Amino acid sequence: MEQRYRTPRPGTTTGSTRRLRAAVLALTATGALLLTSCSASDNSGSSSADRSNRTGGLPAPGPAETSADGQRSITGDESPSPSADHLSTFALDVDTASYGYARRALHDGHLPDPSTVRPEEFVNSFRQDYERPDGNGFTVTVDGARTDKANWSLLRVGLATRAAESDEDRPPAALTFVVDVSGSMGEPGRLDLAKKSLDTMTDKLRDDDSVALVTFSDEARTVLPMTRLDGHRGRIHDAIAELETQDSTNLGAGVDKGYATAAEGLREGATNRVVLISDALANTGDTDADSILERISRERRDHGITLFGVGVGSDYGDALMERLADKGDGHTAYVSNEADARKVFVDQLPQNIDLTARDAKAQVAFDPETVAEFHLVGYEDRKVADEDFRDDNVDGGEVGPGHTVTAVYAVRTRPGADGHLATASVRWLDPDSRAPHEESGQLETGDLHDDVWSASTRFQVTAVAAYFADTLRTRDSEADDVGSLPGNPGLDELGERAHALAKKTEDKDVDDLAEAIDEASLMK
Repeated sequence: MEQRYRTPRPGTTTGSTRRLRAAVLALTATGALLLTSCSASDNSGSSSADRSNRTGGLPAPGPAETSADGQRSITGDESPSPSADHLSTFALDVDTASYGYARRALHDGHLPDPSTVRPEEFVNSFRQDYERPDGNGFTVTVDGARTDKANWSLLRVGLATRAAESDEDRPPAALTFVVDVSGSMGEPGRLDLAKKSLDTMTDKLRDDDSVALVTFSDEARTVLPMTRLDGHRGRIHDAIAELETQDSTNLGAGVDKGYATAAEGLREGATNRVVLISDALANTGDTDADSILERISRERRDHGITLFGVGVGSDYGDALMERLADKGDGHTAYVSNEADARKVFVDQLPQNIDLTARDAKAQVAFDPETVAEFHLVGYEDRKVADEDFRDDNVDGGEVGPGHTVTAVYAVRTRPGADGHLATASVRWLDPDSRAPHEESGQLETGDLHDDVWSASTRFQVTAVAAYFADTLRTRDSEADDVGSLPGNPGLDELGERAHALAKKTEDKDVDDLAEAIDEASLMK
């Protein structure tokens, strides 16, 4: 369901009224921020009140009322409030599996099932140009551009963690590889790719890291207990080489054994993570997603063990893998070839096993005097109640170094609106001390680019990825190829834009995006 926001029609507002309202907004923001200043400081040690000064005393995120059907609005009799009915809140998500799986489907000659298309995972598959912080936590970048549809704009909220400069900078890792060896994994590009990936990752890991190996088919077993790599790499490679496909897929047993093995080998001061490699096609034993998910959640609470899910195979249980990773405070990726595997297990190794933020949540506050309607693109499975933004007992997302998180909004401004548009805030817990921190950024209507295609290069890449996901998600083989997101030009023009951007950026990932759009165009 689309999440939309509507405000009353604007009335006549005098300059003195606007000045009075601005003062009220500033006082509201200052009061809300002072309530959290004791616990919510940024990495430089500045308080929330200091950040209020940097953002011009803008309204801070706060509670909002939501109707049973998920729609949020205020009636014509109500005055626009700076603290209610204008908020969008979600847990951060760095998953990219949906985009990888869509590329695999298109390469195989068919459109991906619309239910597997998650726009945020398309957008988060590409490099961004956001400024990065020096330490743990986030920077916040907010920009936007007008579309060719009257009063509609695309807004980009960008959150970035510190750069993953060296694998030596991270804490030691204790990784439990949980590998699906069921019969379906015998297809080329499944178990053979998993074995190559694990061999490559084992070579990349440091001597002070530890690895355990669990396999599952109709039952699960621990092939290798938690083992330090120092002096034991050969033993780990031998265990990987002996993996062979067997019978059914008892994913529940694999999850149980994997977490039990990880708990037995738990290392204080290390990043303890289960790495699940599977096509996620559970067909025997406990196949109930909720009970499997509850066990993952329990281990997360008791031991702080996180999950990294890696999907493989042309038939792939995308929905189950994504839910497992969300419940396990982790994220997912999809690999279809050795290039994908090297990217996930080598190039992105630090960000896929280290953590810089726990339970991270974002909240965007739209100004009701300038914004008539907004729509968050994707993140349906990551929604958080607005009033839970600052409740640190409510689960958020786990993010590692080198990650960026991007949220795209379609925003309809009021005719002739001018002034403050939105304030975006992110809240997270330090991965070690679990102390809460916040950071914010803002956008004015005057900062909007006149056109999407005159915005920065990386903004344009974001727009192409979002429009492409929108098209795949909303069309069928008989339908038009334009999609529903305002300003979507259709596959033909998107392909042209993507090829031009690939040439300009010299980015292989953007080139792959252009190729995927071309493949989709041939099927329209």
